[in-house]
Amino acid sequence: MKNVLVTGIMQGLGLQIAKTLLQKGYYVYGVSLKEVDVLKQLENDYPKQITNIYCDLEDIDKASEVIFKKSIGYDIPLHGFVNNAAFAYDDIISNLQYEPLLKMYKINVFSPMMLTKYVIRNMLLHRTSGSIVHISSVSVHTGYKGLAMYASTKGALEAFSKTTAREWGEKGIRSNALVAGFMETSMSSTLNKEQRDRIYKRTSLKIPTTIESVANMVEFLLSDNSGSVTGANVFVDSGTI
Repeated sequence: MKNVLVTGIMQGLGLQIAKTLLQKGYYVYGVSLKEVDVLKQLENDYPKQITNIYCDLEDIDKASEVIFKKSIGYDIPLHGFVNNAAFAYDDIISNLQYEPLLKMYKINVFSPMMLTKYVIRNMLLHRTSGSIVHISSVSVHTGYKGLAMYASTKGALEAFSKTTAREWGEKGIRSNALVAGFMETSMSSTLNKEQRDRIYKRTSLKIPTTIESVANMVEFLLSDNSGSVTGANVFVDSGTI
């Protein structure tokens, strides 16, 4: 059984990723901000396959301690890491505020970088050929009004992922960014119908990206079936143009 660390599994895409991995037989160490009923249900449904970890990824040092020292420890080998947790601060650039920008960078960039450090150390310790998947956004590549700051955090992750793949490939550690399209999740719930339709029109399929298709691609990138895929930006975005 492969052990995978997944952040942000409380709802939306992260929850779907956790469910997909559990159904495929993985052991999931799921990181969430707080305990909710759906996570308790996962524990009931998969009592021998999931450990829920509760911490605030904005507090990078404390989160790292809770995840790696108190929960996973040194004896458990990690075979994968899915960096899914994210905070969205949307506004036009002329309204940019420092505090929410800093919070977003802590959660979307700094924390994933630090977690990746500890994941790689774990893989080296256990001589594991592991896979790292960062959830990115098509906004990095297309540009949407009001998403400049958010897109910049995901662009940073894509650059980080590519260099991670270059640094650690000879140790059997792979790293990829999954570039997700617009999905119907809580993070997109603030958009009105006109804004959503405008986004859909920029896709080949004219529909939102499904969280199921993204979660299935995550599982593929974690599996041995993608053993030659690393340093890539893998698009699952309904053909955004």
